[in-house]
Amino acid sequence: MQNKMAYTRINNVIRKEWETTFYNLNSALFITLLPFIITLQALILIYLVIKFSSSDALVNTILQRGVDTLQGTMPSLLTLSPLEKFQVLFYSQFPFYLLLIPVMIAISFATFSIIEEKQARALEPLLATPVRTWELLLGKALAGAIPSIIITWICAGIFLAGVKWIGTSHLLKYVITSSWWISILFFVPLITVFGFMLGIIASSRTNDPKNAQNLAIVIILPVLGLIGIQLGGYVILTPGLLVIMAGVLFILDLLILKVAVRLFKRESIVIKWK
Repeated sequence: MQNKMAYTRINNVIRKEWETTFYNLNSALFITLLPFIITLQALILIYLVIKFSSSDALVNTILQRGVDTLQGTMPSLLTLSPLEKFQVLFYSQFPFYLLLIPVMIAISFATFSIIEEKQARALEPLLATPVRTWELLLGKALAGAIPSIIITWICAGIFLAGVKWIGTSHLLKYVITSSWWISILFFVPLITVFGFMLGIIASSRTNDPKNAQNLAIVIILPVLGLIGIQLGGYVILTPGLLVIMAGVLFILDLLILKVAVRLFKRESIVIKWK
């Protein structure tokens, strides 16, 4: 019975967040259009590299090391031409590039979710209800995470369609591997929730959205670093390593939820926040 009531309260928070967010045209466009722009940007960049760069030019860059490292873990690449190997290297990074989409949406969604309610004095009545702190924060996180995850998965499908449109669909068998599925199905949801929780922690401790959004760099820089070290050939994330990282990220999600609940002083919000 208690679990059912908790589920109902969390569901009510999610529905309230969706009504508020998607009623606002700017928020709705940000959540829906930005991911597609990021995806198209990646496709255009890869297309330009393929169209105007020769394999000889790419070999003389640090990317050659990335190709060699990837080829060491995927011997089947030996049958491809040098340019096709570089294409596989670019395509295989896209699942990690996709992580930027839910992170950016998460930070913006989460920070404005609480700060705007504080400024409009709409949060105090909600805190006066029986909803528990962890239910409120989890509901807010899921309200933004669910559409972000779905849109990110749609963008992954658009990217694969774009690869086919470019004329390199024969390379998809080297790209859609177990690492691809682990990244899409596990990393995207886990890092999305992580981003939302960081945003909620920041927004619960400040009244300034800009200060809260500065936390985005805490996630964005590691994601960009992850792409960089793979393109540079310093490490290739194998399925086993990705599973371990996903497990660690899951534990971090649970821990950061506890931290968010501890830092969220609902009594001071009701009494002192102006």
